[in-house]
Parts: sequence; structure tokens; C-alpha cells
Amino acid sequence: MAEFPARAKVVIVGLGGIVGASVAHHLIERGWDDIVGIDKSGVPTDIGSTAHASDFCYMTSHDFLSCWSSLYSIDFYSKLGHYERIGGLEVARVGDDGRMDEIKRKVASAKAFGTRARLVGPAEIKKKFPLIEEDKVQGGLWDPDAGLVIPRSQTVAGKLVNQAEAAGKLKVFAHTSAKSLVIENGRIKGVVTEKGTIMADYVVVCAGLWGRLIAEMAGEDLPVMPVDHPLTFFGPYTEFANTGKEIGWPLLRDQGNSAYMRDTGDPKTAEGGMIEWGYYEEKNPRLVHPRDLLEKEQARLSPSQRDLEMDQIIEPLERAIELTPILAELGYEEKRSFNGLLQVTTDGGPSIGESQKVRGLWYAVGIWVKDGPGMGKLVADWMTDGRTPIDHNRIDFARFYPHMLEEKFIEGRCGEAARKIYNPAVHPREPYDTGRNVKRSPFYEREVELGGYFMELGGWERAHGYKANEHLLEKYGDRVPVRANEWDNRHFWRVSNAEHLAMSEDCGIVNLSHFYMFDVEGPDHVELMEWICAAKIGGDANIGKGIYTHFLDDEGMVRADLTVIRMADRIRVIDGADAGPRDFHYVRRMAEDKGMNVKVTDVSTQYVTIGIWGPNARTTLQKVVEDPAGLEPAAFPFAAIKQIKIGGKPVTAFRISYVGEQGWELHMRYEDGLAVWDALRSTGVMAFGVETYANSRRMEKSLRLQNADLLTEYNLIESDLQRPKVKEPDFRGKAANIRHRALPNQVAMLCTLVMTENTDSKGVARYPVGILPVMDPATGETLVDELGRRSFTTSIAYGPTIGKNIALAYLPWSYCQVGRKLIVEYFGETYPVEVAGVGYKPLYDPENLKPRT
Repeated sequence: MAEFPARAKVVIVGLGGIVGASVAHHLIERGWDDIVGIDKSGVPTDIGSTAHASDFCYMTSHDFLSCWSSLYSIDFYSKLGHYERIGGLEVARVGDDGRMDEIKRKVASAKAFGTRARLVGPAEIKKKFPLIEEDKVQGGLWDPDAGLVIPRSQTVAGKLVNQAEAAGKLKVFAHTSAKSLVIENGRIKGVVTEKGTIMADYVVVCAGLWGRLIAEMAGEDLPVMPVDHPLTFFGPYTEFANTGKEIGWPLLRDQGNSAYMRDTGDPKTAEGGMIEWGYYEEKNPRLVHPRDLLEKEQARLSPSQRDLEMDQIIEPLERAIELTPILAELGYEEKRSFNGLLQVTTDGGPSIGESQKVRGLWYAVGIWVKDGPGMGKLVADWMTDGRTPIDHNRIDFARFYPHMLEEKFIEGRCGEAARKIYNPAVHPREPYDTGRNVKRSPFYEREVELGGYFMELGGWERAHGYKANEHLLEKYGDRVPVRANEWDNRHFWRVSNAEHLAMSEDCGIVNLSHFYMFDVEGPDHVELMEWICAAKIGGDANIGKGIYTHFLDDEGMVRADLTVIRMADRIRVIDGADAGPRDFHYVRRMAEDKGMNVKVTDVSTQYVTIGIWGPNARTTLQKVVEDPAGLEPAAFPFAAIKQIKIGGKPVTAFRISYVGEQGWELHMRYEDGLAVWDALRSTGVMAFGVETYANSRRMEKSLRLQNADLLTEYNLIESDLQRPKVKEPDFRGKAANIRHRALPNQVAMLCTLVMTENTDSKGVARYPVGILPVMDPATGETLVDELGRRSFTTSIAYGPTIGKNIALAYLPWSYCQVGRKLIVEYFGETYPVEVAGVGYKPLYDPENLKPRT
């Protein structure tokens, strides 16, 4: 055994699993060396979830990043000679039309994201999987790339570690637990183990089920929880005797029963001669905190395996036997069956990226086998380049608010996630039941009195519309369609579209307290923000102004979209609730990396915001301000900021609009918010919900949303948000931005599409939600640009002013012509769409107060 080192460049905690081994492999591939890997178990692991994982991989998901990482991972396994591309089925039982609809939706997502899933009928299902009762299924999905890591992902982990060790890039120490972390001045310095202390520049936590215990050493938590996964075996099954196969039939998912099954191949193989049937508990998932995991010597099976109780599976097993009677014909192997602990997360995405509290401490936790190598690559690219080839906002540990890292919140949200691993289908707008009412605006009770229909974002309760406004449907009912399809109408309130139209004719106020705000101050604050922002920030002329800007990465790709308010002594960043935490940590880290004397402070719960918009916004606001003349256009130009008083309370008024109408954002201290709201409401002004602000009018105005329409896969010009000129001061991504601007045309452009017909084959008008593939009507193929980027809707909503469904999507340059006819797919049917705008082109002109057609 090698002498225990005193120092390393990188220490990987949890090397023995597929994630830790993949991170080590990809770091070495990117040129890193002097890596030390430790694991509390053997290497490869004999106690982690990798040791008992079912090791099957499906490419079906409604999340692009997940599809990308799964496709990368199976290609990686295949090149190593450790993947059996046996294919996989997902079936919908007779009578379960909701599951069949979900399968159709998955096929559309496959077309959007580049996987090869397709619809299949009962006869083809029976042919591919003879163990099924054909008359019990109405149809399903065939994923030809689904398969099995063979002989195990545990074997692959060992192989990767051995290769890295043989290359002299990695030193391996099994049965070596991390006892504590060495942290100095907010930066990682090393790991204390039972064999000694290793000083290091970076520590990467890949400890899986035990990851939260390592994070605890840094004074923070990870939003993941281990959960029991009943895994049962039936046999012997000798269909593939003497074939040498690790698996014979395709994988089968019966997600309407929250279950799957597969054979384990030739009885002579390590896992062979059985039928494996797994189940995810829907009603009472059994979560366990990592601190309650047993040690190896205490566990009957393994710390990541717990005894199975028959009451966990008896009901779903009876349903499984109806579909695949062979389970009743074979013997149940009680001793071999167990609960295998796996990880679920609070929002469906893993926790990857740098610690929020400790620089140089990285996490890669909450990752399944199907994504291990892909996520390992993203970690290595991120640590090497400061960016990843695929936008990583959905997995970035910096996305979490402090309240999301509290134990009660983690347990509640992970419990919800565990119930939805397989079933039911999760709606794109589906709200959470737990972790609610964390943050309420000072006028929350007023909104309750108005009958607010609340959803949540960033912990804030946000009303999407108000019952008190439903009388507007009498006036606007002929322009606000009834959504006859339940899925289209789920978590949507028709009154929202009526509020939209009323605001456009008169005026309305909207609660924007969910805005994420942070202050940047100190001797170098202007210099720092000048470097980070694409827009010009410095200069005395910008003091007292609000500046719309973007953060770019080194490749000139868009990583943030926000507004900064330049004050005399500081800069206040006004950001979206979804992107705000990541941008806050980014600015703080950039200040540290550049050695600038700057203080970055989260003030998002100290201030609240009310938007007042509409053609009568000025005259309405003039009724309650002390200086009505100060609101006139000459005195208060667009993008200007002024201090005003409403209801005797100081308010920072920022003349800007996200809905295309004249108006202001009104920023005030939290404790003053109620008085301001009441003063505004005393004028008779309507309160309208965030549905208008965030969705319907935003889409009519062709306005972009960060983490949806704006991604680090596309540059500033492709999203058509470039400024008229490149500012003189240097800024991050400037060189790349100049290169992009010099191109004769971009590879792709973000375009506005309108659905020209939305009636389905049953004669029902559809109002799509979610992500739809954009396809060429001549070929039926999803559009793909020269860089391999696929076209799908990044945002979609119904615009009541123009009376059409509107979508944004990046299209290859050759398809970027106004009037170009294309199609989209929604629940297995195609609908015609037309390019209404290339780049930024509003469909609604607030100056003329009429729609553009």
C-alpha cells in the first residue's frame, strides 16, 4: 500500500462509487493529476448504493440535462465494453389513459432532446417481452438505447480507478473515512482521516448516501435523502441458461404500478437465473437520514441495504402478477430480496458544484448510475473551465436558498419526490405541498382576502390570479378560452387571462416581492460589476439609473439576465427568484477570485416590490404620490430611478416594465409594504396575478426568461439581447462577444412562434404547457443546428391579447424566416406553428395598444 500522503491537489471523498470514480477519470482526462481518493468502504465500494444498484439506464425524461447526461453515460459505458443495449419498454395498462398520455408526452420529449423513444402497440410489446399479458396493455414506449451496465456499475468504478492508479495520476485509500475538513478563511485546506491529514486545494464530495454527513463538516447541508427501494427476486429462471447473457429480455417499466422488472440472464453469471422486480413506494416512502445509517459491522446486509417487509410490496406485487403472471409461477427469494437505499432530491436535480460556504469544496451528490459518467464529466469541466458545455443551472448547488437547506424542508420535499419517482406523471406547473408559506409579502393577507390562487417560488407565496376578479370574465369571456383538456388547465386559473386584458386597458398592480435582491458595495464595487456585466456600469452618468444587463461566461454565453440599480454608494442587483441565489454566489466568488474589496449582501427579504403597469399607470400613481408632476415623462424618463413617497412611506420608483405597458417597479422596505399597497388600492386599482407578468404578457412581448430561454448553450446575439455597441471597458466574455458579433450570421436565433391551429384530433382546443419539439413539416424531424443543438420550445403560453398560443425556440439559421411554417408535437399529435419573429420581436405593441399580426 502506498504511503499515506500529506498533500494532494484534489481529494475525492467517496471514490469507490460510480460517481467518485467518474469524477476522478474525467479530471484526469482534463489534465489534472496528484489526486487522492478515499472511501470508508472498499474500492470499488461494497457498501454504497453502487454496490447493489440495478444498473439499468433509460433515456426517457422531460429534462434536457438528464437526457444529455444519460446519453453521454451509456456511450461512455459502451466504449468501455460494459453496456448491454438491450432496449427498454414502458407500458400503459388498459384503462390507464393518463399513463398512456404520459408516454406520448415522453416520446415528444425524446424528439426534443435527442433520444430515440417511439410509441409501440400491444402486439409489438408482446413480441419484445413475451412474459407480458398482451391484453392487459393498451400501448407503450420503446427506448432502443435503454440497457444494462454489465456486469455491474461497481465493476466499471473499479476499472476506472485501476486505470487512473496505473497511470500514476491517482492514489487510492480504501477503508479510510473522512473525520473532518480543514477549513481556513472560508477555503478548503484539507481532509482529516483516520490515517492522517491530507492537505489539498480541492475536495470533491462523492459520498452518495453519506454526502450530507461530509457537508455537515463544512457547516451546511445537502438537499438529498436516502429512501428505501424494495428490490425483489423470483426464480430460478432458466430461459437464458448457457447463453452467457447478463440479460435476455428488454427492460420493462410498469410505471402506472410504480414498478419495473428484468431478467438477470444466464444462471451462471454473477446475478443470473432470476427475475428482478423493483418497486418505488408511492404512499409511504421510507426515508432515512444519513446519520441513522448503520456501520458495516452493524448491518445484516449492508449499510445501504435494509430488510424488506412484505407489506411494502404485497399490493403492487399482486398488480404486477396480473401483468406478468410468471412472478407467481416462480418462487419468491425472500433472503435475496431487500430494500436498497437510493437518493432522492428536493427538486429532482442532484447537488453538484462548489459549496456555498467553503471555496474549493465541491459536491457531486444525488446522482444515479444512468448519469454517473455524464455528471462526472460536467464536474471536471466545471472545475477546469468554470463552465460546462450544457447549462448546469438545474444541478448547481448554488441554486438553493438557505431555507431549502434546513432539515425539515429537505425531509418534506424529498418525501414528495420519493412518492413521484415513477408515478404519477408530474405536471410542469405542479406545486409542492411541503415547504410552503416560508415567505409571505407584507400584503399577503390582503391577497388572501382577494381569493388569491397561490403558487410558490423561492419560498415566496405568489398569487397567479384572484377570485375577486372573476367578474372580469363577464367582460372578457369571449377572449379568454375555457381549457377543456384537464392537463392544459391543471394549475391554471382562467381569471388570470381576464386580469391580463383588464391591465392592458386600464391599470393594475402586481406583487413582485419574490424578486431576489442583493447589494454590492465597497471600494471596488463598481470595478467588479463593470467586469461582470455586459452593459456599461461605471461613470457618474449612470448613478441613479437602472441598467438592464447580462452576465456572460468566457465563451460569451448568457449566464444571467437582470437589472442593476446604480446608487451613489452601492449597486443593487434586482434578479429573478429562480436565478437569484446562483447569481448572488457568483458575484461573491468573482470578487474573491479577483481580490476585490467588495461586500455582497442578500437583502431580498428586507425589501419588497410592487409593479404598477398599464396605460393609466401614471395617472393612477399620481393620485397617491406627494409630487404628481414628478411622474411626468419629462421629469421621469424611462429607466430612471427616483425617491418618492406613497402613503407617507419612502419608495424607490424605477420606471421600467416587464409587460410592455407604461409603469414602474416600486421598491420599499418590507415593513412599509402594506401601507404602500393599501394606498395604491385606495385608488380602486386592480390587483392582478403573476401569471400575466411571468407568462402571458411576457410571451406577447417576446421577453426572455433566464434558465429557460437564456442558457449558457447560446450566446448573447443568438438570444438577440446584444447592446448596440460593445462597451469600452473589459468584461468577462468580451472577446467571445466580439467574435460572435463579427459573424455574418449566427448559427441559431431565438425566435417567436405562434400556433396557427390548436385543435386536436378529438376537436378539443389545446393550450400546451411544457417543452415541445420543433420539427420540419416535410420530414417530421426535429430541427438541429450546425453545432448539434436541437430546437424545442423554451417557453410557451397563451396570449389573450393576440388570441394565440405563443412559444420561444432557438431555430437553426436556415429556418429563421418570418412566416416559416413548422410543426410542434404535443401528446402524440402535431400542430402547425409559424415563425412570427426572428430574435426579439414583440407581438403586441403597447404604444398603439393593438396586436401585431
